Amino acid sequence: MSITKSLYNALLRRTSTFTMTIVVSAFVFERSFDQGVDYFWRTHNKGKLWEDVKEKLDQSS
Repeated sequence: MSITKSLYNALLRRTSTFTMTIVVSAFVFERSFDQGVDYFWRTHNKGKLWEDVKEKLDQSS
């Protein structure tokens, strides 16, 4: 039995498991995409974000 047939039988054969697969996949994709974009934003704006500026302002006071 191939992997695709196994996945079909396990996740896509019944409507309830198909729906649950879509919901869980959408949730996982949303979380990973959000974390990826957040990481990208923080690395490309390092030194300009409030967390970085706040420490410098506290030290100068």
